[in-house]
Amino acid sequence: MKLDRDAFTARGLIVTRGFVDLHAHLREPGFEESETVESGARAALRGGFTTVCAMPNTEPPIDSPGAVRELIERGIAADAARVLPVACITRGRAGRELSDMVELAASGAVLFSDDGSPVEDGRLFRSALEYSRSAGRPISEHPQDLALTRHGVMHEGVVSAALGIAGMPAAAEESAIARDLSLVRLTGGSLHLAHVSTAGAVELVRQAKAEGVAVTCEVTPHHLALTDEWVAGSRELAFIEQLKEADPTHPLVQSRPGIAYDSNTKVNPPLRTAADVRACWAGLRDGTIDAIATDHAPHASVRKDVELEAAAFGIAALETAVPLLLAGVAAGLADLDTVLAALTTGPARVLGRELEPNDWIVIDPLREWTVSTGELVSKSANTPLLGRTVRGRVVMAVVGGETRFEEPAA
Repeated sequence: MKLDRDAFTARGLIVTRGFVDLHAHLREPGFEESETVESGARAALRGGFTTVCAMPNTEPPIDSPGAVRELIERGIAADAARVLPVACITRGRAGRELSDMVELAASGAVLFSDDGSPVEDGRLFRSALEYSRSAGRPISEHPQDLALTRHGVMHEGVVSAALGIAGMPAAAEESAIARDLSLVRLTGGSLHLAHVSTAGAVELVRQAKAEGVAVTCEVTPHHLALTDEWVAGSRELAFIEQLKEADPTHPLVQSRPGIAYDSNTKVNPPLRTAADVRACWAGLRDGTIDAIATDHAPHASVRKDVELEAAAFGIAALETAVPLLLAGVAAGLADLDTVLAALTTGPARVLGRELEPNDWIVIDPLREWTVSTGELVSKSANTPLLGRTVRGRVVMAVVGGETRFEEPAA
């Protein structure tokens, strides 16, 4: 399909290449009550992601060539966004022995990750980085010192102290990144850091890149927009003052009370401080951060409609990425081209791939809509944006030249 770009832009719409999400949880097999490959791939299209990398923390985990091929087949059958498998670094994500990485790559795995189970054994992680060279695929690591975050629920700081909640310090992320970067220097392997969220983490990556270390990283929309104050009940964006000044009519400027201890604000890594948010935007602007990835983590209500301490970590994020990011653009934190590059060419470079030539999306930057269970395509609606009116909506998605999603004109 050939899009008439001029016709769309004449209507004030944005036509851009399809987004590539390096980090999403489609939950199948094993957790179909939260999401399936089909529902997740359709939600991805609704968010503008024509390609989505599915993380391997399923049951069973994606640690065999057969599991990789099955995931690919389910993605094809969904007939929605293109689904690319992320395979495990270690067998069963148990951190004891490496998976058959070369064979997994040959079967179609595009990255290797144990996701929320970071590889704590430094010697094993060194071996993984060495094998990543043979496999020709990066290691995507969840950088976290689990000893520092055990029992933690939110970012450790002033807000956690006020709420009386066990915290997860920034040092847990930063110390893990420092170790990982040292091992990349030793091995010459290829490392991709998932969801960096602290100012210190961004600076560590910036310095490593200046040295020529083979490292890339991603940031999530929620770590670019929300802060730990949301756990205490705030519903103001981290850049609310800039947005008010730039566009006082923006719907996310409107004051709206939230509730403290909302389990929908519980995510790993946790929502950080406003200073960390600013640092992440700075990293995006100067190229330290290569990609924006959603870390879409849907959960059935039984895992979220519980007390904060008992709730699962994660935010369903595929469908709300565009309005949050466009709000940041409106506030002047980055230009639109920078954000679009971090959603398209940036993640494609991480994967060592070219963008699919016939994947396109159309965004209505002025379309306002209310985040609700009825509006979301995902099977789960665990987002702290529920009930909020936002601005910016994907209205068409084309995959491989075929229109797979189109919303009627408002």
